[in-house]
Amino acid sequence: MWNSERSFLGVLVFALAVLAGPVGPSPASAFDGRPTDARSPLDAFRAGARALRDGRAEEAVTALQYAASAGHLASAWRLGRMYMDGQGVARSDLKAFETFQRITRERGDENPGSPEARFVASAFVALGNYLVEGIPNTHVRANPQRAFELYFYAASTFGDADGQFRLGRLMLEGQGTRRDPVQAARWLSLAAAKSHHQAQAVLGHMLFIGRDVPRQAPRGLMFLTLAREAAGDTDTWITELYDEAMRAASDDERGVALRMVENWLKTVRR
Repeated sequence: MWNSERSFLGVLVFALAVLAGPVGPSPASAFDGRPTDARSPLDAFRAGARALRDGRAEEAVTALQYAASAGHLASAWRLGRMYMDGQGVARSDLKAFETFQRITRERGDENPGSPEARFVASAFVALGNYLVEGIPNTHVRANPQRAFELYFYAASTFGDADGQFRLGRLMLEGQGTRRDPVQAARWLSLAAAKSHHQAQAVLGHMLFIGRDVPRQAPRGLMFLTLAREAAGDTDTWITELYDEAMRAASDDERGVALRMVENWLKTVRR
């Protein structure tokens, strides 16, 4: 049942996200540059990366726009990230949204096995992130159901770990779709197996406390340990979940979890 449902949804999402047209006005912000010199798109991308690294933001944007307009996917994605993070340019969530939207509309049918597929998958996830809550004072309104569809496409078609994590979170919370903790745990497991530390933390917490799934305390503590080590000081919520579980765990559970962590790391390093 799940495989057939996923197949149907995959077709539906592709039609919605790629063929059905834009969510808002047709974007062109990251593609405004037009080829005007003899550089290859790859050379322009490299020049843009060097300019960005050296603090020459205006030169970087010009070079990346040139490469993006010539079809260089990594350049378009890099521009989207710059607008999203305010790196070298004034931060603009709307420009970032429009850039990622353009990528998904023009390259949404990218071969999942191609080297550029990761940029397309990332663009779908970025769009979903914006649509969960919308962008204030713009035409981009909150649309969790649409976000769910975009996450599903990135997760199922491209096997994107971040898409799988965010899809699992929506299913766990019942946001944009009906609440389904069992399927949520499956998607979180796929992302956790790819060392997505946020997915490991959420799944680990579910397993440790037995939230909506059978309790597996050592396995849950293993995932929480892996997540805490990967997150460092950036995700305090992960540290809090880990500390809470460690206080509640028995000595036996901690010991088994430690051995499981050691075995996991050996497998990853092979």
